Amino acid sequence: MKLMLEKFGTTLITRELGSEALKAFRTTLRDLPRDDVLEIDFSGVLTLSPSWTDEFLSPLADELGDRLVLLPSDNLSVQATLKILQEANKRSFKFKE
Repeated sequence: MKLMLEKFGTTLITRELGSEALKAFRTTLRDLPRDDVLEIDFSGVLTLSPSWTDEFLSPLADELGDRLVLLPSDNLSVQATLKILQEANKRSFKFKE
């Protein structure tokens, strides 16, 4: 399954909005087969903050492990945010090549 983060907006900031986005996505996540991969697509996202991403992606990474795959992005905001989260949380996200 591919999730276009743009469906939550183009400016993804604040912990509150990240938490709300995750709550809204949980119903869709329940339909994800146990052997399916969730691909996160950052296309269309202009700004991505570490706080929004930590509230949305970190719980998904905890739940899905290697089944959570991040698609590559040329967006410097996305790249910087993912680097910050990986360093702060001592976690490695799985990226699709």
